Amino acid sequence: MQQESLVEYGARRVIITITAIFCALLEIVDTTIVNVALNDMRGNMGATLSEIGWVITAYAIGNVIIVPMTSWLSQQFGRRNYFAVSIIIFTISSFLCGNATAMWELVLFRFIQGLGGGALLVTSQTIITESYPPEKRGMAQAIYGLGVIIGPTLGPPLGGYIVDNYSWPYIFYINIPIGVIATLLTLQFVRSPKYGEKKSASEIDWFGIGLLAIGVGSLQYVLERGQEDDWFNDSTILVLGIAAVLGFFFFIWRELSYKNPIVELRVLGNGNLRVGTILSFLMGFGLYGSTFIIPLYTQSTLGWTATQSGMLMIPAALTTAFMMPFIGKMLERGIPQQYLVALGMFLFFVFCFWGYKIITPDTGSEAFFWMLIVRGVGMGMLFIPITTLSLSTLKGQQIGQGAAFTGMMRQLGGSFGVALITTFVSRRNELHRVDLVSKLDTNNPDVMNRVSGMTANFASKGMDTKRALGSAYQAMEYSVMKQSVVMSYMDVFLYLGLMFLICVPFVLMVKGTKKTKLDPSAMH
Repeated sequence: MQQESLVEYGARRVIITITAIFCALLEIVDTTIVNVALNDMRGNMGATLSEIGWVITAYAIGNVIIVPMTSWLSQQFGRRNYFAVSIIIFTISSFLCGNATAMWELVLFRFIQGLGGGALLVTSQTIITESYPPEKRGMAQAIYGLGVIIGPTLGPPLGGYIVDNYSWPYIFYINIPIGVIATLLTLQFVRSPKYGEKKSASEIDWFGIGLLAIGVGSLQYVLERGQEDDWFNDSTILVLGIAAVLGFFFFIWRELSYKNPIVELRVLGNGNLRVGTILSFLMGFGLYGSTFIIPLYTQSTLGWTATQSGMLMIPAALTTAFMMPFIGKMLERGIPQQYLVALGMFLFFVFCFWGYKIITPDTGSEAFFWMLIVRGVGMGMLFIPITTLSLSTLKGQQIGQGAAFTGMMRQLGGSFGVALITTFVSRRNELHRVDLVSKLDTNNPDVMNRVSGMTANFASKGMDTKRALGSAYQAMEYSVMKQSVVMSYMDVFLYLGLMFLICVPFVLMVKGTKKTKLDPSAMH
């Protein structure tokens, strides 16, 4: 069997695992590290808020375009060479991002960095999976999962610390030494599987590549910019929305009918992988959605610094890290993956419902601790079982193709999560504000007592009656705004939690895999 030859032992396996995790971490930390530096970049570049958003969007578009093609590119150039080149592209573009002087220059380098980074995530997962014998795959996924779960959480505190103590280009420069070491280790230790022949330039599915880039690029743009540009009332969003639908439709048709497809969609014939890709999407939605909403709430409503918001997430990440090896062991002992996934989803619901209960305009930091620990345990129970379930009955080349699908769906789930949450918050905000204002009736004695009390308070500070009354109304307006924002965040937590709770019974219906039983359709 071809993939058995890639199983490594001893120190060599340890080095390969560490190299792969570092590369996955590089990629993921870079997805979130930029969030806390956007304000400084904006000042430096003289950019508007919507322009600076492109620093994140460009990276995500580069990422999502390249991920589905990684399996094919590995085959075309040899996995080790492709992996090494991706690290080099990522490292060089990190240097260029740090040196960028103009806004669109930075956006272009971030797009190139995304193209290099997309490969790091999926290829490192395949390398780790294939370096371990099948019975140790659960532990292999646990080790890889450490990087994937801790990465998004490490980004904000690390970024906050660098921005507060140095300057924003250093969030890119820290990638350089790691990139150089990872490249050398990859060239020295990683081996390439021998899969079939390379395709000649004339056989390459250029049309498929084009359709994929149009579909994914348009979708990502629509998701990232939709809320700001008022969704389909904006002509650009409307055109790109149509382009995304048509791009995906023709892409699927092309890949299923072409002899040498760029993305092997037929691998989705595997039932476990189909379920795994849906679950990966949901997990990305919850993981990136909650990583996005909590710092937003603590910084905008509670007035915390970037570093404080980032530090809040660390205990949860450490909990996940602590859980990973135990979950890997449970899977090796033969506990069905679907039970662990269902429990993980239920814990994620508990985390969300807890968040819904404790959020106020002045929640203290200690209130978040146990709630985030529950999130950490839940995430640990979701990541490894979902990945092992997805890849459990795949063989050889299919492992890479399957990992690419789950990786892409996790990223897309994250993009959908952030886009929907942003839209949802601003819509609910309006709704709550209108509702609260309608309750402030001037004929209501409670309301008038409150206003006159505040007016007297301002007057006692030396203001004349007219200014004191104006200030009282302003203070009322501010507290209404703050209250409506908090209520919108509460809604996000409630609905996110219900989404995970509804999935629990469906997950329990999935057939798990025993350690020894392999799907015959995956044996070819």
